[in-house]
Amino acid sequence: MTELTPFHIAFPVDDLDKARAFYGEVLGCPEGRSADHWIDFDLFGHQIVAHLHPAHSKAPAMANPVDGHDVPVPHFGVVLTMPQWHALAERLRAAGTVFVIEPTIRFRGLPGEQATMFFLDPAGNALEFKAFADMASLFAT
Repeated sequence: MTELTPFHIAFPVDDLDKARAFYGEVLGCPEGRSADHWIDFDLFGHQIVAHLHPAHSKAPAMANPVDGHDVPVPHFGVVLTMPQWHALAERLRAAGTVFVIEPTIRFRGLPGEQATMFFLDPAGNALEFKAFADMASLFAT
């Protein structure tokens, strides 16, 4: 497996103060550069940018069925190590996070078995965090 390159994603939020509290305090993402209309965060080594869009709709995302769950579309997130995933799940539970899909193991016993959880940020953006016991199975078929 090759080393992964950090990614960059920009997404809309309707309130930068709420985004700063959620991404900075709840998720524990260090803040990088910012301006009046955007904030960079370090999401486990990846650059995410919250852009102010006051009219951003918090309409529920559509969902696709995956392994008995309704997975929100669109969504973004990060693949973590299993210890990071468990620590984040506990951090989110302690913060009172409402999960779209509770922390769970999907595809148990199959290629691509993974720990996953889905939740929404304050602007309604869906996030997924997952982990693999065997990172070599990340792209297994």
